[in-house]
Amino acid sequence: MSDAAQPTAAEVRAAAEAVKTALDRHLAAVERRSGEDDPAVYEAFNELAAAAEEYDELLYDRYDEVTPFEIPGTEEVLPYTGPEEPSALSVLIRRDYTVAEPQRLLAQAQRVEAAESPAAAEQVAGTVHGALGVLFGEFEADEIASRHKEFGLEEGDSTLWVTAAEDSAEPGEWLEAPFEQVDPQRVVCRFDVSAVFDDEPDDDDLDDEVGLGLDPELDEDEELEPLDADR
Repeated sequence: MSDAAQPTAAEVRAAAEAVKTALDRHLAAVERRSGEDDPAVYEAFNELAAAAEEYDELLYDRYDEVTPFEIPGTEEVLPYTGPEEPSALSVLIRRDYTVAEPQRLLAQAQRVEAAESPAAAEQVAGTVHGALGVLFGEFEADEIASRHKEFGLEEGDSTLWVTAAEDSAEPGEWLEAPFEQVDPQRVVCRFDVSAVFDDEPDDDDLDDEVGLGLDPELDEDEELEPLDADR
């Protein structure tokens, strides 16, 4: 960074004072908290995290020094606001795939179509989007996941969220926009699979994963519990 773009010593000092103020506010919020999920504590935590990050950046830019503090991202500390004893739940699954071998995908879909309607096989299953419709209509989502290579697909990231509710939804209530009303603060637990977890995690990474409800034993080749997204 050029000298002209560097923060001034006064700006660094002001950022340090902001951290002290945020620290006092956080302690005060903790001392006054009304329960484990007191929103005032989380708000004070986020303010402290932001102040500490700002100070750390300015300190590095001005003096090429860093603080010994490591603040987790605020998106990882959302308080759970759902019912303590849920009487209903929703299981939300997202699995990403790449169409790695289109010809294999087409061939598999045409076999399925030919078994049911030989005359329509080439028309319906003759395109990639048509083949996907045939295969996902024929096989459960979990079977697709376990046999994805047979269908010419390559796995990407996947996630499974279990969200809590006090009452079950009415039949057909959310079908038009099934994922629109997802509230991250009602997630009871979640399980993520991604290639970014391939590297051997250190102890701090394991602690972060457990805190998020992730299973550090999972890797991208392992299957999640056989739950179905649309069932």
